Amino acid sequence: MLGFLLLFNRCADIENQYTISGNTMGTTYLIKIVTSDNDYKAGLIKNSIDSLLIELNEQMSTWDPESEISKFNGWNSKVPFAVSDDFLNVVKKSITISRNTGGLFDPTVYDLMSLWGFGPNPRSGFPDIEDVHRVLEHTGIDQIKITDSVLVKSNKMCKLDLNAIAKGYGVDKIFNLLKQKGFDDIFVEIGGEVKCFGKNIKNKSWSIGLEDPNDDGNYQKKISAIISIANGAIATSGNYRNIVDLDGEILGHTINPQTGFPIQTDVLSVSVLSNSCMESDAWATALMAMDHQTGFAMVESQSNIDAVWILIDNYDGKRYFSRSGDIDIKKMIYPLM
Repeated sequence: MLGFLLLFNRCADIENQYTISGNTMGTTYLIKIVTSDNDYKAGLIKNSIDSLLIELNEQMSTWDPESEISKFNGWNSKVPFAVSDDFLNVVKKSITISRNTGGLFDPTVYDLMSLWGFGPNPRSGFPDIEDVHRVLEHTGIDQIKITDSVLVKSNKMCKLDLNAIAKGYGVDKIFNLLKQKGFDDIFVEIGGEVKCFGKNIKNKSWSIGLEDPNDDGNYQKKISAIISIANGAIATSGNYRNIVDLDGEILGHTINPQTGFPIQTDVLSVSVLSNSCMESDAWATALMAMDHQTGFAMVESQSNIDAVWILIDNYDGKRYFSRSGDIDIKKMIYPLM
């Protein structure tokens, strides 16, 4: 899943803030550590972080033909397939969230996404109904099972796509690494998916800017609201960046895994807050596949997540915010429903 958040940097005095950045998972990462330790000590962990991210990419990148997931997808067999602990953890969580969302988060959509022009092996042109139905026959979490810590395909044509959860898992892994190293005031972001703890350089909660869904074609970042987080994770999904042009028609990347077709919804973007970035990442993808009313009811039924929606009135084009729980949202450029 893709999320789009902007960090409001806090400091003029950076003596006690160490910043690490780089590229991973087809996007960028940014880490900020506020510490009384010297920069050298904080900097020693960069190699550990890069090694961790390289390992995760080698496990879960569908763009790497030698990755663990690519090998699994090419495993045209019902014989058990041994996987790494990280890979297994992500698949287990994917199955759980798929069940909790009624199948609207689905890790088996690789061929479905390819059919609609997304991913490393996109097909050109609109798929016909027969193509969609054919792919749906090997899509769904009932097509895979976990037995004795190995994966087994119930349908040997089933292929996994963990892009909507892997970045969040990467954020959680780095966050846990930093906590284990004794750092308390930290900010971790991969491709807009964020987890943070403690205070920023101004001794305040970390401020996260929600990007305004931009539909004018120039994709210039604009902040629509600010959320403060002292301890937690946030991930955003929206159709306004990851798009594809099929025969002159622009499609967003959210495909309903039950129908096999792109969604039509009043939701422009949704940001999910929880204690786990992996959880937030997957839930944001699932909520984008629902209309606001359905998604709001589902979030309210969950004890571990909250969400912020940016909505559009499909009649007059006006935009609104909606939120669950008591999320503190500041500087909103649209009214709150």
